[in-house]
Amino acid sequence: MNTIFLIIKREYLVRVRKKSFIVMTILGPVLIFGFYAIIGWAAISSINQKKIAVVDESGRFVGKFKNDDETVFSFPNESLADAKKTFVKQGYNALVFIPKDVIEYPKTVQIFAEKSVSLALQNHIERAISKEIEAIKLEQAGITQRIIEDAKVNVDAQTISMSDAGEKNSNGIATTIISGFCAILIYISVLIYGTQVMRGVMEEKTNRIVEVIISSVKPFQLMMGKIIGVALVGLTQFMLWIILSVGLITVGSKVMGTPKETAQSAMTTRMNGMPGQQEVQQKMAKAKNPVSDVMSAIETLNIPMIVACFLFYFLGGYLLYSALFGAVGAAVDSETETQQFMFPIMMPIIAAIAFAQIAVRDPDGPLAFWTSVIPFTSPVVMMVRIPFGVPGWQLALSMLLLVLGFVGTTWLAARIYRVGILMYGKKTSFRELSKWVFYKG
Repeated sequence: MNTIFLIIKREYLVRVRKKSFIVMTILGPVLIFGFYAIIGWAAISSINQKKIAVVDESGRFVGKFKNDDETVFSFPNESLADAKKTFVKQGYNALVFIPKDVIEYPKTVQIFAEKSVSLALQNHIERAISKEIEAIKLEQAGITQRIIEDAKVNVDAQTISMSDAGEKNSNGIATTIISGFCAILIYISVLIYGTQVMRGVMEEKTNRIVEVIISSVKPFQLMMGKIIGVALVGLTQFMLWIILSVGLITVGSKVMGTPKETAQSAMTTRMNGMPGQQEVQQKMAKAKNPVSDVMSAIETLNIPMIVACFLFYFLGGYLLYSALFGAVGAAVDSETETQQFMFPIMMPIIAAIAFAQIAVRDPDGPLAFWTSVIPFTSPVVMMVRIPFGVPGWQLALSMLLLVLGFVGTTWLAARIYRVGILMYGKKTSFRELSKWVFYKG
């Protein structure tokens, strides 16, 4: 046991003392948030406003289309033939022709462009025309535009979770985002840290360092020391990320104040002395602030429970897969030979991401249940289900099977590791690995 502890200590300190570990630990949360912020900014800034020329023979759509950040509609007073010749030179991205009998035959609308229009732009134009045709038909039936507008209602329901502890507010959007983020993080971390184990074993094998190490320790002790040492590195990094993230959020909220309080204070200041003050304040109070909604949504989640389960499933999933990665590293002599053995290991992890997307839509469905208890997919799928609420017996069953799965894969990997770590110059195959598993010696 003391030997394993020394190996764990060595693997842990070697990686923690690296500059790359320190830099990524400090900048990790900043880089993650910055990455998604850049993607969001790029998505918004890349939207170019499209200019659409509309030739309306029916005369019913002139000035009816609403302009927005994506499209601007213009109605040139010219024939279709003339518009075809000039719309590109005038800077229009597309020309829409609406015939006289469009109400009776809506499929006769035509869209002209110098190049093929995008599917999004085509759908946008079609929706705009369809909406106006519907409004015209309703007016012909005696239903005015005022009635149509009054009939439009946006329902914003409040979701409440009921349990033995009582009722509490919940938020489906926040739950989905948190569950997806945890699942992706486990998926990425298992691959990163598991690959570190494989490369570490392979490096020591190819450099013949392992021949010296094996003379004083058993192969199983060496494998377990590497696996646990890298696991502690991952846990250290995640814990520091959590602490740094919580600290940044706390400091930011104290410096800037909560968005809800700031908005309410500014609103009250502006409303003082205005006519109809009480009525306007009541309406504004009912309006929701998006930023405060997000903060309130996060508060409805059981964050300590989610963090505890995340650490368990990260550790369990990592231990399960890293044992197999370590066995692959011991079985091959170069990184190019790892491809044939990596594929069977990667398939369950990739499948887990696919199952996780289904579990988000139906977290209590049979597929979500089974994939959240099977050890090879449970670390990812169960983290999707936990924010939605999982029965205690299902969570306990999943954890128990994950522990048993880790024990099983560790035994299998140890049988391969003890033979493969000192095997050089021989092309390894699955048939050869099966012999190593049952080899007595």
